[in-house]
Amino acid sequence: MSFFKDVYHVAWGDMRYMKHTIGNILVSSLVTPILYLLAFGYGLKAGAVEVDGITVPYLDFVIPGIIALSSLSASYSATSTRLNVQRLYYRCFDEMMMCPISDAAMVIGKSIIGVCRGLLSTSLMFIIGYALEPSFLHLTPMFIISLLCACFTFSLLGVTAALLAKSHAAMATFSSLVITPMTFLCGTFFSVSSLPAWAQTALYALPLTESSVCIRAATLDIYAFPFWALGVLAAFTVAFFAIDMWLIKNKKI
Repeated sequence: MSFFKDVYHVAWGDMRYMKHTIGNILVSSLVTPILYLLAFGYGLKAGAVEVDGITVPYLDFVIPGIIALSSLSASYSATSTRLNVQRLYYRCFDEMMMCPISDAAMVIGKSIIGVCRGLLSTSLMFIIGYALEPSFLHLTPMFIISLLCACFTFSLLGVTAALLAKSHAAMATFSSLVITPMTFLCGTFFSVSSLPAWAQTALYALPLTESSVCIRAATLDIYAFPFWALGVLAAFTVAFFAIDMWLIKNKKI
């Protein structure tokens, strides 16, 4: 029980901050996904996409992809921005490190705001998608599990980026080199299976690809759920958690 109390104490300040900025969070959580939906879902006017031998209307294909993308952008940005400011601007993370709190509780506690914001953003996007295509999108248990795993993975990635960054500019560079390529290349707007084998191998080494595959399979619910992809996504979660633990223990934060 003391571990969960430590997690609560670490996350408390971030959750209070989220409560006081909920209006801005709601607006920012909706603008980008809706723009992607208008540009790619309606603007391209694509006909259909074949997934595992099943033809899916493009709008139904792209909405789960945008939900997966929202889990990345919301969870990552909430955690990385908040922790980066605390470390490099307010310098309050150093004081938190001096408290009698375990490293694991520190990592999980700092990731909670990203998980919550990711779930909020993706829930709003799911509601919009369901209003547009109620016959195709389904709220299934595997969708909830996949979404939780994705938000936690990308939130821990945000912790990793914030702990590695030595300046605010370094955070922007990390986003440009890692987050932006994932946004457009990881099967959000197109089927990865349509690419050459070497490109598929490279893209499946990125967590957003597995997130897109799992969330799309769970929401459309018209073909077998890829449990292997969920396992890989869980492996990314464990890997990012281990990296964060190592950074806190061995790196001069």
